[in-house]
Order: sequence, then structure tokens, then C-alpha cells
Amino acid sequence: MFKRTGALVAAVIIAAVCVTFIGVDAFAKEYKIGYVDLAKVSDEYAKTKDFEKTFEVQVKAKDSERQKFVDEIRKLKDAQALLSDKAKAEKQAIIDGKITNLQEFDRKVRDELIKQRNQMLGEIQKDIDTVISAYSKEAGYDVVLIKQTVLFADSDLDLTTEVVKRLNAAKR
Repeated sequence: MFKRTGALVAAVIIAAVCVTFIGVDAFAKEYKIGYVDLAKVSDEYAKTKDFEKTFEVQVKAKDSERQKFVDEIRKLKDAQALLSDKAKAEKQAIIDGKITNLQEFDRKVRDELIKQRNQMLGEIQKDIDTVISAYSKEAGYDVVLIKQTVLFADSDLDLTTEVVKRLNAAKR
């Protein structure tokens, strides 16, 4: 029993000495840390603004195209109200086909726009990551955090403005 206790005490003392002398070097290094507000970087990046304008134009064009389907269906339904029961049934088959076409158009457009948006956002994120990495290495940062995950940090650690400046300069 005493041998085990003695060995345990010796192990604890050796571990404490190791932590004391070896741990000093491990904790002696000061780390250069910064953070970036990714939402702000993305919002202020000129490529993001350009993409949003282009995307909005495409959405409006598709919306206009969709409205043609809706107007056609509405006209068919208005005309259907004046028909006999047999003619109404025939007209309803045409309307159903048009509604199916509209639903297919909606699905196709939605899928295309989502794919395009995701692709563009991926490119934007890649640009942002590249600039952050390059700037961090150049300025000697050991750690760069995302502002949204930091509870508190001095504003001197904020790299957002510099990242936006470099992103927009690189785009030109």
C-alpha cells in the first residue's frame, strides 16, 4: 500500500516539475490575434454588390416570364366561366396543363437561381478566405477569428476594414 502511495506521490511531483519547467516555454509565446466581421466584409465587397444587382435583374426577368403564365391561366379561367358544362370540362383540362407547366417552370427557375446563387456565394467566400489568409500571414497573425463567435474583443483587433480594402483592391 505504501509503495503504491509513494509511487503515486513521486509521479505527481515529477508531473508538477515537468509542467512547471516545460509549460513555461509553451505558454511564454504571445499570440497575435485578430477578428473579422464576415457579414460586413461580404456586404461591403464590390463583387457581392455586383452579384446582387445581376441576380436581381435575373429574378425580375424570370418573374416577368412567370407572370405571362399566370396571365394566360387567368384569361383561360375567365373565358371558362362563360362556357357550357362540356366546354368548361375541356377548358379545365387545358387550364390544368397550363398550371402544370407553371409549376414546372417555378421549380426549374428556383433550382437554377439557387444553384447560381450558391455558386456565386462560394466564389465570394473563396475570395474572402484567400484575402484573410494572405493578410494574416503578411501581418503575422497567429489566429484570426470570426467576429460572430467572439463575445468580446477590443476594436484594435478588428481586421474587417483592412480585409474589405484588400478585397476591393484585388477585384479591380
